[in-house]
Amino acid sequence: MAIRCVVLDFDGTFTDVAAEGAPFVQHFRRRLSEVLGRDVMEAGWGEVEAGVVESAGSQEHGWEVGGRVVAPALADPFLLSNFVARRLCDKLGVLTDKAERVSLLDGLYREAYAQVAMAFKPEAKEVLEALLDTGLPVHVVTNAHTATVEAKLTKLAPRGRERLRVSGDARKFLIEPPTTPDAVFDALPETVRVEGALARPIYLRRGRYYEALRRIWTETDTSPETTLVAGDIFELDLAMPAALGAQVQFVARTNTLEYERRAIAALGARGGMDTSLRAILPRLRG
Repeated sequence: MAIRCVVLDFDGTFTDVAAEGAPFVQHFRRRLSEVLGRDVMEAGWGEVEAGVVESAGSQEHGWEVGGRVVAPALADPFLLSNFVARRLCDKLGVLTDKAERVSLLDGLYREAYAQVAMAFKPEAKEVLEALLDTGLPVHVVTNAHTATVEAKLTKLAPRGRERLRVSGDARKFLIEPPTTPDAVFDALPETVRVEGALARPIYLRRGRYYEALRRIWTETDTSPETTLVAGDIFELDLAMPAALGAQVQFVARTNTLEYERRAIAALGARGGMDTSLRAILPRLRG
């Protein structure tokens, strides 16, 4: 079925997340040190991080929300910092109240995110312009704040920028129903598994993300089957749209996990994977 709508993730998909994340990590560590009253680097941050990265079970490590893993810990510096902080707190025996810990780390995350630099991938402007030149509706759906992403896109200034719509605060990590009942959402399986590559389940029912997509489909008179969704984290960006019937393009990271590769391969013609954003463009031609 021909593509009539394009939905793009932002951080890590169109941006160089390692370059952007460096000031985030620095601020996050500094503020956590202040909260704990000790230097987290001296307390073992580096050792904990190395252990996570080198672990044979690294694919299983993840960002937990409500007791469920909702994204891989290694996907980007933001997720990794949050995971390492939790592991370090366990090691030090501090912030043992889980609700207090979650609230504190979430607050530090939001505070540190304000320090994120602007570093687009080299082909970002070229690809955005090519997408906008098609005349198709092109939307960015991201967990980042709308104003932050809008400002970065305005600085990038791709031709046709005024037609690029941004839906921020998508909260793709929340496993909950949408605010209004929806039969399509209710028909989604709760989880999917990547047999032989990942022991834990991948949760599909991400209601806030679904609401953002549903608004786009309603406004553009399109459907999941006529939509291409591009993102750099399979679990957060692509698993639910794929389950809904969308075509997906995985913008592969340098540390792409084996289960992500297998999940994309299992989609056959509906899935694609490449390190370059330019690989999105041929997907529009079928």
